[in-house]
Amino acid sequence: MEKTIELLYNVVMSRKQNATEGSYTAYLFEQGLDKILKKVGEESSEVIIAAKNGDNGSTVYEISDLIYHLIVLMAEIGISPDEIKAELSERAKKQGNLKVIKVIDHNS
Repeated sequence: MEKTIELLYNVVMSRKQNATEGSYTAYLFEQGLDKILKKVGEESSEVIIAAKNGDNGSTVYEISDLIYHLIVLMAEIGISPDEIKAELSERAKKQGNLKVIKVIDHNS
């Protein structure tokens, strides 16, 4: 999957640097950050709905849409796949970091 993300990121960066007529990716960059963020939000909601409906095929499709739009966002704001990989690698090393839920005594 890592190679796929890097390949897609490179295609997205290519569209950002050399807008191809009729390219949806180039259109997103042309519209700017607000449009890209709106699409990330929409795709996030669609993932939630597909998963809630128990439709794995649709969920895979929507997750793929979300990942694509997140990659466009990364390219727009200057975050590389290597930065994400480094963060995820650090998270994979963590153990025993379960958040402790604070119990509030409402009776006192």
